[in-house]
Amino acid sequence: MPKITAATVAEHHAQRRRALIDAAVDILVAEGASAVTPAAVGARAGLARSSVYQYFDSTAALLATVVEEAFPRANAALAEAMEGSADPAERLDAYITTTVRLAAEGAHRPAAALMAADLHPACRERIVELHLEQVAPLTEAVRDLGVPEPDLTAGLVGGVVQAAMAAAEGGADPGAVTARALDLVHRGLDAQREQKAQRVPDGR
Repeated sequence: MPKITAATVAEHHAQRRRALIDAAVDILVAEGASAVTPAAVGARAGLARSSVYQYFDSTAALLATVVEEAFPRANAALAEAMEGSADPAERLDAYITTTVRLAAEGAHRPAAALMAADLHPACRERIVELHLEQVAPLTEAVRDLGVPEPDLTAGLVGGVVQAAMAAAEGGADPGAVTARALDLVHRGLDAQREQKAQRVPDGR
């Protein structure tokens, strides 16, 4: 019988499951989704392949769990950063600042690796759902700013955010990247609002 290292059997199983998920994420980021197998994950976590099957009955089940693990940290950090602010410009700033910081910390790498992988259709659908949840606060903040074509504009702002994330992940200074991204986004949004205001009086 395996030695129990936690205070209870339940905690022991929770620790083992956590170790397997962490191992799967490490392999995913370093080698890609195709390298995430029960044998590889077990070896990384210091467990036999047979032990992996006690927690995940297939590679697909393991990857499905990794999908669920890839987004919550970022989503929770974004929600906390934006919480309590009714001003859409402040919410937008908080979203961009937090997203760039998380990118610099490597928090987005598992999700990026999953989105680039050839996964089961159900996993891909779930990734799309989770990604939409993640960008929803950005879209809402842009809509609340009153710019024309808000959904299109939010998508374009999202492109700036993606570029800022890539720069931060590549080693650029997160503070400098954030400042440049905020400047570009606000200049563009201010110009859009001014154009909208100018069109209103003459009905065009």
